[in-house]
Amino acid sequence: MRISTNPDAIRQLTAAVGSRLLPDTYVQDGTPVVVEAVSGAGDPAAGDDDVALPLAASPLRVAQLAGLLAEHTHVVRPEVDKNGSHTEVETSPARDVLSAVLARRSWPELPVLHRIISTPVLRPDGTLLQTPGYDPETGFLLAGRTHLEPVPDQPTRDDVEAAREFLLNTFLRDFPWKTAADRANYLALLATPILRPFTRALSPFGIVDATMPGSGKTILSGCAGMLSGQRVLTWTDSDEELRKSITSVLADQTGVVVFDNLEEGHVINSAVLARLVTERTWTDRKLGTNSASSYANDRLWLATGNNLRVGGDMASRSVWVRLDPDCPRPEARTGFTIPNLDSWILQPANQAVVLRHLLILILDWTAAGAPTSSSVPQMRQFTRWAQHLGGWLEHHGIDGFLANSEDNRALDDDGAEWRAFLLRWHQLHGDKPLGTKTLRATADDLSGTSDGPWQGTFPTTANGKLLSTKSLGRKLTGQVGRGRGDIVLRSVYDTHASSHQYWVERQSGTP
Repeated sequence: MRISTNPDAIRQLTAAVGSRLLPDTYVQDGTPVVVEAVSGAGDPAAGDDDVALPLAASPLRVAQLAGLLAEHTHVVRPEVDKNGSHTEVETSPARDVLSAVLARRSWPELPVLHRIISTPVLRPDGTLLQTPGYDPETGFLLAGRTHLEPVPDQPTRDDVEAAREFLLNTFLRDFPWKTAADRANYLALLATPILRPFTRALSPFGIVDATMPGSGKTILSGCAGMLSGQRVLTWTDSDEELRKSITSVLADQTGVVVFDNLEEGHVINSAVLARLVTERTWTDRKLGTNSASSYANDRLWLATGNNLRVGGDMASRSVWVRLDPDCPRPEARTGFTIPNLDSWILQPANQAVVLRHLLILILDWTAAGAPTSSSVPQMRQFTRWAQHLGGWLEHHGIDGFLANSEDNRALDDDGAEWRAFLLRWHQLHGDKPLGTKTLRATADDLSGTSDGPWQGTFPTTANGKLLSTKSLGRKLTGQVGRGRGDIVLRSVYDTHASSHQYWVERQSGTP
């Protein structure tokens, strides 16, 4: 490439970048990016390690562009030596020239890169993206798995039976599932990253919970992460810190995000997390800047812990996978179908075995027309997810999907506290409308050590103090019309008193 003046260099280099003279270049959100192999990432040593993808996309910066031009092109400029002879000298374009090239936002000839993936996925048309490389239909770049052989579009009946047998009676056989629903729910979560481009559905928050350490939670979450890439985060109750962590991890390409090993008995109750799992796009300020950036919320979000509970809106936005070994030392169990499963799953060849059998069951389902389920419970924003994953499981005769939804309502701390409060309210005041000031006054006790007739059910702050009248009003407003079993809070605006009046309604037919 022969350049002369700076304007000439800008024109020629812009054309070179736009025509992909530099290999492995794409565009994301108006910015040219280059895809490179990641050196030194290393294989995970345990199921709770981060699992990086083998490729990464980086925005094309000035220094990187200069290096790629030197590696893949021969840029020269004309020069006249001291004898007046004309010659050409290899050069690196000036920094301001390279900056001008990268300043533009329109790159119509560069292919759009939506994501780098390490696991085959089902395209929107129901075909499987399994050939490594860039896929123009989806904008995904599939990093190759050397141990994974191509899966036929229409698996044979023997293939399907072998896949079902392996997944249910070999790989997942020895986990101490509390119910059949827990195994079915886990399979649905495991398949979610593969099916997401096809279902185009939001997926709920997955909680892998156990009664005791050593039950196998990390193996289950780690298997999903090793197939799709994994980031492991430490849980924080600070919504601000949680927001920063979410924004940071969404800038990565990993398909699974795990909040691992929460404190025993922890209550997962976060407005930020509840908002995240119901939004297709996450928009937040870039760390260290005042500019905002948007990311597709196309990850599988999981948490692991022992005897976890949920609160707030997370109760209706979570799917539970519960393990109960029912023995004092789960880690001492023997006689497993796959010995040392925690280290077995770390091997890429073994991951490929799990993945291949999973893909066979998925392609057999799509070959049958990808039937959906009409028997799954309504899940608001996640109903489409439930219908597709439920249909896949039903197609293969795997029962119990979401059958533990009602049982897990007992793990909703927030709901249990509100129900106790509303029941006591109804016992004390029936269906008589009360304003927040009057209601708050009924909790005052002369001793100052309790909430009087409320018997410990009146709402309090995080420090255990009774809510103020103003705070109580805000809390009640958020609960109006929300059923808590057979009881619900109602409200009407009193124009004379210029305030809301509240009462508790008991459904007919209840004692």
